[in-house]
Amino acid sequence: MGEKDHSDKKLAGKGELSYVPPATIARVLRANDSDPIGRAGLLADMCRLNALYMIMQAGSGHIGSSFSSLDLISWLWTAWLRDPNDGRDGDIYFSSKGHDAPALYSLLIALGKLDFDLLHRLRRLGGLPGHPDVATPFIAANTGSLGMGISKAYGMARARRLTGRAGRIVVMTGDGELQEGQIWESLQPAANERLAEIVVVVDHNKLQSDSAVAAVSDLGPIEDKFRAFGWHVQRVDGHDLRAVSEAFEGLGQIGDRPKVLIADTVKGKGVSFMEGLASGDATYHFHAGAPNLKDYLTAVNEIESRVNARLGALKQPPLELHRAPLPERVVPSKPERLVVAYGDELLQMARTRRDIVVLDADLLSDCGIEAFKAELPDRFIECGIAEQHMVSAAGGMALQGLLPVVHSFACFLSTRANEHIYNNATERRKIIYTATLAGAVPGGPGHSHQSVRDISAIGSVPGLTAIEPCCERESRLAIRWAVEQNDASTYLRFVNVPLDLPYSLPPDYALEVGRGVLLRPGEDVAIVGYGPVLLANAWRAAEELAAEGVRVAVFNHPWLNRIDDGWIAEALGRFPAVVTLDNHYTTLGQGVMIAAALARNRHRGDVRAIGLTEIPACGTNAEVLGYHGLDVPSIAKVVRSCIHAKSFTG
Repeated sequence: MGEKDHSDKKLAGKGELSYVPPATIARVLRANDSDPIGRAGLLADMCRLNALYMIMQAGSGHIGSSFSSLDLISWLWTAWLRDPNDGRDGDIYFSSKGHDAPALYSLLIALGKLDFDLLHRLRRLGGLPGHPDVATPFIAANTGSLGMGISKAYGMARARRLTGRAGRIVVMTGDGELQEGQIWESLQPAANERLAEIVVVVDHNKLQSDSAVAAVSDLGPIEDKFRAFGWHVQRVDGHDLRAVSEAFEGLGQIGDRPKVLIADTVKGKGVSFMEGLASGDATYHFHAGAPNLKDYLTAVNEIESRVNARLGALKQPPLELHRAPLPERVVPSKPERLVVAYGDELLQMARTRRDIVVLDADLLSDCGIEAFKAELPDRFIECGIAEQHMVSAAGGMALQGLLPVVHSFACFLSTRANEHIYNNATERRKIIYTATLAGAVPGGPGHSHQSVRDISAIGSVPGLTAIEPCCERESRLAIRWAVEQNDASTYLRFVNVPLDLPYSLPPDYALEVGRGVLLRPGEDVAIVGYGPVLLANAWRAAEELAAEGVRVAVFNHPWLNRIDDGWIAEALGRFPAVVTLDNHYTTLGQGVMIAAALARNRHRGDVRAIGLTEIPACGTNAEVLGYHGLDVPSIAKVVRSCIHAKSFTG
């Protein structure tokens, strides 16, 4: 979000960032080689400085859970694991929660396992992805979609036994992650097979996203639960490295069952004002995103002072930090915030429609429903990180006459709970599914969070109509249509990136199923898309081409799985070339349906599709859109090729 684009621009303030260079890290580690516990503590704090630097460079990332896990992984990688992730017979380590990637990256860089230049390239194209990916050296598994880690460890252990290889497998999980059903599915098979090589470390920092775990969906007696499944359980202060050392030593003596270490940690550990919930505040403010410059500088000063005090007590030189300029951020001048507008319109209707109930999967602020919860708490149900439970619960509510409105990220709601959405559809009751963070951008989190297959996953569900609004006004129209006009279920797909939009809908615009609307007139080529990312870039490409004498029409078609053949013939049939845009895989995206409708109408012109054809890249929004051909220059290039082909063929 806020990446360089063709919108109106203003630059945020400038400042200076700090990081610990490799020579300083090496010098500190060498000087403390005889004290493994002290060395690990110093390493963890140096990695906190560098992880914070990476997040500031990227403009996004997860501070809180990176900091809560750093003491644990510093000990594991320097003292307990044997040849970790070396691709041979060494131990394996990976984080199931995945969003603590800045912690692991900073550690791998400090230990010389990753090139130091990657410190400057978190969430950049060709750099380090926002969530772990096996294309990165010393990363053992792709994670970020929660709950999968223990199952992957089970598979690794079984494979190693089958191939005669040894080695321990250590998996870090979050505590909020334990709400995900697959976690509990994976425990019994591992115990039944007595896979003692598996060690699960629960980063039990008591917070998930920006709320307390207990307030979202309390875990209860987690030690007893793991024991009931046949696991050996230990508990430790995850920041007391001597206790951590003893705990892992004890786990090494258990050879007849899988083990779990519940590590009591503090989210944001290492920076006083980032540690846990502030007094009287129910919201944690350092889960995701980069801090402001003032908070960043305060945090650096606190960590640096603590490390230097330790080094001084050991009669060792202080840290020598290197400086780098704070990257310039481009922010929209008058951004449209579709999800906020949606949430406001939903609340307005709910004030008079007492059948409306809202369900959430621990993504309150990302789904625009904070005001709903505050005003109508009795009709707000927080389900935690349990999308399948949430969707089936919505089905039960619909069977009892309520109108459930279900919320999560598109990447989790449409696919993880797809069978449950289908089951609800077979009961022929009305449910609204609101899916945010849809599409290829923001590109920083990486492919675990880039929802580019949900149109294909959702589009064929019987009775379910999918819509992606292109602006705040259409967002309000879409939720009103779903509640008041559609007798069946609706899937509302939202982009979360705030953008300046160069277009507006006609004053008399109303949603009509399967029909689009002309946003910009033209005669030579028609571009058809949906949503603010595609249409903003289509408009700007048309503007660029107009200077070359090419007249490009831009159409908004918000209906992702409903096509009115009559509208297609009327609106698009006259164009010699049509370009479809998909913020999705081109395979089974909207463009395929538009092309089929044109074929049914015997359209004989050129039809080109632009969209994703491979796993989405991780990077800035501009980098990702450019890589997949969805930025302004790429769209303009395809249109020019249409004009060239037309001229060549006469």
